[in-house]
Amino acid sequence: MSGSTAATTDDDLSLDLPVISVRDPLPGGRTCEPVVFTVPAELPGALWTARTADGGEVLCQVLLADAVPGQTRLVAALTFTGETTLTLVGPATGPAAGIRELAPREADAVVRLDTGAFDLELCRGTAQGTGDAKWGLRHFASTAEGVDLLPSGNNAIGGFYGPFFTPENGLINPPEHTVVDVEVVERGPVRHHYRMHGTVPDGLLPELRGKAFSIDWVFTHGAGSFSRVYQVDDFQTVINGRSVTNKITVGDEFESGQGSVVFDRYAALGGTRYRSGDPYAGQLADMVQETLAGSTSSTETFARFRAALTGGIEAAHWDLYWRLFCSWEGALPEEEIRERLGRVRAASHVLADLTGRRWHLDDDPVDVSAVEHQTVFAGPADKTVEFHSQTGRAMVWWTSAPSGAFQIVQRPQSGWVNWGTNGENECPELPVGVVVKTAYGQLVDRWTEVADQLETVPVVTVG
Repeated sequence: MSGSTAATTDDDLSLDLPVISVRDPLPGGRTCEPVVFTVPAELPGALWTARTADGGEVLCQVLLADAVPGQTRLVAALTFTGETTLTLVGPATGPAAGIRELAPREADAVVRLDTGAFDLELCRGTAQGTGDAKWGLRHFASTAEGVDLLPSGNNAIGGFYGPFFTPENGLINPPEHTVVDVEVVERGPVRHHYRMHGTVPDGLLPELRGKAFSIDWVFTHGAGSFSRVYQVDDFQTVINGRSVTNKITVGDEFESGQGSVVFDRYAALGGTRYRSGDPYAGQLADMVQETLAGSTSSTETFARFRAALTGGIEAAHWDLYWRLFCSWEGALPEEEIRERLGRVRAASHVLADLTGRRWHLDDDPVDVSAVEHQTVFAGPADKTVEFHSQTGRAMVWWTSAPSGAFQIVQRPQSGWVNWGTNGENECPELPVGVVVKTAYGQLVDRWTEVADQLETVPVVTVG
């Protein structure tokens, strides 16, 4: 076979395997880039060793999902510049260095991983309706930096919210109100792949009831990024006066405690178009005060919220005031929720689009904490970043299709930061099924290069 090499298995079976060519369409180098390839043979074992063009050795993990008779799919974490080749040598022998599993911190943890780049903890949630009940990544740190971006475990990276978490649907919060089942798809030293399965609790809108979802999370050894894909049963509804068909809000949250933020700037590739302020949040906070003073609800839940919301609203965790109007909580009768949130929604529609609320276009990153409500609603983009102007830490997102809008919050009063794929009044804008790749590290000076690499993967040719 032209362009092939002989490999010897543990059974001394000689296989004529093709050489794998890998080429980077972009300038610059790749570090621990996940490279997937298929060879036309059923290879024994779970791990193989391959040799690169410069003579280095790379560990390859056999992928078990979607196996095809007569073929084997493998993944390697490859560091190279320009182009290289992979030649399979034989089954790996001895202990394999790679992703390590650590002792978890949360009781509902699925797994805590040291990927070589990140220390992260994936949780299944507890469905208790509180911040520490969420499924998703409830702890996340760069191993080089050692700073947990979610130290309290009261927030999470990776939740999805709209169209369920909306005034129209009674503010059903899937991450806080659902326990997910977790399927292990791949689990080896090079790749871990987990698939969450859950069903969103019913809210006020009949067309959104009984909707199931799945989320695929993929982590690669040494890679400075990870990926996820969200699938949700088909739906069509109306949010914020607009038809919404199979679009969701994905929300990544971060925290640092009151008085600081882990990220203090936001930017989109090509410039940021945005409006500042969040009239809906202001109206909701005002309605909290009105409800606490005037509601005749006699439920025990309402009494608990009234006691918890005696301090300053701005410094309170966001959960403490939207939960008052959540149909899942039962603090208020559903008719009262509809009536009060209907007034919030109507007023927010007017305020959001007043002519005095101007659109801005900034070539420079936006100082979100300096604007009203420490919130901006940004326009369509597929490459975005939040970063800290002093430390240089940056989180970079690429989505395989643009989100039609973003809600970015950087609030020092509570220490809460958010990256959300929604427009005004919780209107979801990210198409279901889109790949979301997220990179983190000291990336502020080269975040656009990183975003391009997330989008454009190396070209792999077999044989």
